[in-house]
Amino acid sequence: MSPRRRALPSAAPFSAVKRTLLTGAALALLWPAVAMAQTPDSPLDPTGQNPLTRNQRGQILNETRERDARAKTAGPASTDGLKPGELYIEADQLVRDDKNGVTTAEGSVEIRYEDRTLRADRLVYKEPPPQPGGQPRSRDKTTPAQGVIRAYGHVQVIHDDGSVEFADQMTLDDKMQAGIAFAFSTRMKDKRANQEVLIAGASAVRRSEDIQELNKAIYTPCAVCVGDTPKEPTWSISADRVVQDSVHHLIYYRHAKIRILGIPVFYFPVFWHADPSAERSSGLLAPRVGFSSRRGFSYDQPYLWVISPSADLTIAPQINTRANPFVNLHYRQAFTTGQIDMRFGYTHEADLDGKGNRFGDNTNRSYVLGRGAFHLDDKWLVGFTAERASDPLIFDKYDVGRIYEARGPYVADDRRLISQAYAIRQDANSYASIAAFSIQGLRPGDNNRTFPIVAPVVDARYEAPGDVLGGRLRFTASAVSLTRDQSPDNVALKLPGLDSTRVSGGLDWRRIFTSESGLRVEPFADLRLDGYTMSDIATGVGKTTTSRNQARAVGVVGADVSYPIYRRFGDSTVVLEPLVQLAASPKVEQVSLGRTAAGKPIYLDEDSIAFEFDETTLFQANKFPGYDLYEDGLRLNVAGRGSILWDDGRRASLLIGRSFRDRVNTVFAPGSGLTGRASDWIVAGDAQPWRGLSFFARTRLDAETFEIHRLEAGANVNVKWGSGYIRYLSDDQGINGAKVKNADVGGDLNVTQHWGVSAYGNRDLIQKAWVIRDVGVFYKDDCIRVDVFYRHEDIILGRLGSSDRLSVRLTLATLGAPLYGR
Repeated sequence: MSPRRRALPSAAPFSAVKRTLLTGAALALLWPAVAMAQTPDSPLDPTGQNPLTRNQRGQILNETRERDARAKTAGPASTDGLKPGELYIEADQLVRDDKNGVTTAEGSVEIRYEDRTLRADRLVYKEPPPQPGGQPRSRDKTTPAQGVIRAYGHVQVIHDDGSVEFADQMTLDDKMQAGIAFAFSTRMKDKRANQEVLIAGASAVRRSEDIQELNKAIYTPCAVCVGDTPKEPTWSISADRVVQDSVHHLIYYRHAKIRILGIPVFYFPVFWHADPSAERSSGLLAPRVGFSSRRGFSYDQPYLWVISPSADLTIAPQINTRANPFVNLHYRQAFTTGQIDMRFGYTHEADLDGKGNRFGDNTNRSYVLGRGAFHLDDKWLVGFTAERASDPLIFDKYDVGRIYEARGPYVADDRRLISQAYAIRQDANSYASIAAFSIQGLRPGDNNRTFPIVAPVVDARYEAPGDVLGGRLRFTASAVSLTRDQSPDNVALKLPGLDSTRVSGGLDWRRIFTSESGLRVEPFADLRLDGYTMSDIATGVGKTTTSRNQARAVGVVGADVSYPIYRRFGDSTVVLEPLVQLAASPKVEQVSLGRTAAGKPIYLDEDSIAFEFDETTLFQANKFPGYDLYEDGLRLNVAGRGSILWDDGRRASLLIGRSFRDRVNTVFAPGSGLTGRASDWIVAGDAQPWRGLSFFARTRLDAETFEIHRLEAGANVNVKWGSGYIRYLSDDQGINGAKVKNADVGGDLNVTQHWGVSAYGNRDLIQKAWVIRDVGVFYKDDCIRVDVFYRHEDIILGRLGSSDRLSVRLTLATLGAPLYGR
C-alpha cells in the first residue's frame, strides 16, 4: 500500500463517522463542524478506520449544504459553503482517534476556517475536552477555545485580505486566533504605497486575533532576494521585539535600528509606525535634514496625529542651530458636506538677514494658510481662504513651501496673500457668486494700506434654456465695491485712497451657421449697462478729494468666420484654417478720474491692469479682461492657423495673427501692441516631434520692425533615462512696467538604474545673475529614495541677501510621503 494511502488505527467504527458526516453540522470529524478528505481511491480499513478520499469531500460538502438549506437554522454560508463557526480540512491522509480526541493529517494539509486558510506538511489536532455531563465537544463562538492545532513543515496561514504568514512550526488554538510560531515571517499589502512589506522574526506569539509579537524581528518593504539569492534589503527596521496591534493599526518596536544598505543609521529605544494594512494612522513621517547659511543645521521632523477617521494634524517642529525653533502645523478635517485644510507656523525670534545674523527685538512671528469649502446642497458651495503672515520674509527665512497656490475662486499674484469668503450657486442654466476678499503684499515696497478691501464682488449669469433668434442668449450681472485706506500715489503724503462701486448688467447673444462645405460663421452681439460711484478722487491740490457718479452703455456686434481645410498626406493629416473676426462698437465714454499735468486723461482701471495681448486674446471682441475699460471702434482680427497631426500621436501647429482698427486707440497702454491702427504680430506654435519631447513658443513682434516685445518659449522631455524642462521669458513690460528677461531650467538624469543627478536653475538675464541654483544626486529603487542637493540663492528680498543650503531628503516606502514625492 502506498504511504499516502495507508490507513492508521482509530477508536471509532467507520459507520459512526459516516453518520456524523451526514447528520452533523457541516463537516464533523474533527469536531461538530469539520470534514476530512484523503487521496482518491483510498480503501477502508477493516478495523474501522475512517480515511476519506478527496472526491468524497465534494459529496460530503454538497450533502451538508442541502441539509443546512432544509434546516434554515444556522447563519448564512460563506463563499466556500462554510457557515460561521464551521471548519473544513483535507489532506493526503487523515487518521482520527476518537477516544483521545486527536486527529492527525499528513501530506498537503489544508484547513479552512472563516476568513483564514492554514496549509502545512503535517498537522495534529487535539480537541477540547467534553463538556460537563458528557455533552459533545463544542467550539462555537460562546465557548472559550481549548482545542489545539499543531502544524509542522512549510506552514502557511492565508488571510482573506491577501496577507500570508509563514513558519517552520506553528501552534494555534482551534479558532486560529492565538498561538506561537518559530522561524516566522509574514507578507502584508501596504494599501498606501500599493506594495508588499515583509516582517520576519525568530519566533512569534499571537496572543489574540488582534495582537502579535515577534522576537529578533525585521521589517522591510524591499526585496530580500534576487531570484534564489538572498540580498541585503535597501532599508529595514530591526528590533529585539516587535508588536503588531491590528486594533490600533500600529507596529511598535523595542530597541529599533533603521538600517540603510545594511548600515545602522538611526537607533530608537522605542519606535512605532502605522500598520501597512491601515489606510492611515498616527506616527512619524519622513524627516528633512539640511544646512543653511541663514538657519545653520536644520532638522524637520513631522508627526502625523490621526485625531479621528475624518481629521488629522501634522506637527512638524523645525530645529535650527542659528535660529530659534519654528513649528509648522497642518490640520485637515473632512465633513459630510466638505472639508477644511489649515496650515500654521510660529516662532519667537528676532529678524534675520541672509547670513543668519539677528537684529531687532525678539517677537512673535507666524503665518496662516487655510481654506475650506462646503456643499450645502447640489447647487450651493460656500467657502473661505485665510492667508496672512506676520512679516513678508517669513516663508523665505524658514523654507516654507506651497505658498502661492489657488485655494479659492480668487487668486492673488505671486508674493501676494489673499483672504476671502465666498458663496457660489450653479445649475445647468445659471451661475451666481458673491465674495469678499483682502490682499496682503509681500513684495519689497508693498504698502498694504494701498490695497483695496473688496466687499462685495458679485458675478451672475443666466442662459435661456431655449434658442432665441436661433442662437444662445445669456444674461449677465456684476457688482463690486472697493475701499482703500491710502492712495498708492506718493505714499509719503498718505493721501486718501480711491473708493469705487460698480454695478453692471448685460445681454450676450451668439449663433452658429455651418455650411456643407465647412464654412463656419458665428454672429454675436453684446450689450451692457454700467453705473459707477467714486469717492476720495485726488484733485492734485493737497489732500483735497472729490466724488463722481457716471453711467454708460457699451456694446459690440460682429461675427467670427473660419473655414478649415483638411488634406491627407500619407500617415498625417494637414489642417489649414483661416480665422477672421469683424467687430464694431460705438465710441465708449471711458470712466475718467481726471487728467495728468500733461493733460492726458486718467482712466479708472481696477480690473484690467494685468493684460497681455497674445493668441488667447486676439479674438476677444473686447480685449480688456475686466469691466472698467472697454474697446471701441471698428476692428478686424485675422489669423491663419496650420496643424499637422500624425497617426502615431506626433503633432505640430502654428498660428500667425494681427488686429486692425479704423483709428488709433489711446485707451490701451503704451507697449501693449494695440495702440496703433495695426497691432503687433502674434505668433504661437507648439510641436511634439516624438513621444516624450514637446516644444512651445509664443511671441509678440513689433508691427513695423518685427522686434521681439515679448517671447515665451520652452521644451519638455520625459524619457526612460530622465526628465527635464527649460523655459525662457523676455517681456518689455513685465511687472509694473519693468523689463523682464529670465531663464528657468531643471531636470533629473538617471545615470544608472538606481543613481542619478538633478539640477535646477533660475537666471535673471538682465542682472546677469543666478537667482537660484540647485544641484544634487539621488539614489532610488522600489522602496527608497535619497536626495542630497545644494542650493544657492542670490535673490535679495528686503533684508535677505544671498544664502547657501545643503539638504538631505530621505523617503522610505510605507513611511511618510509618497515614495518619489519631491
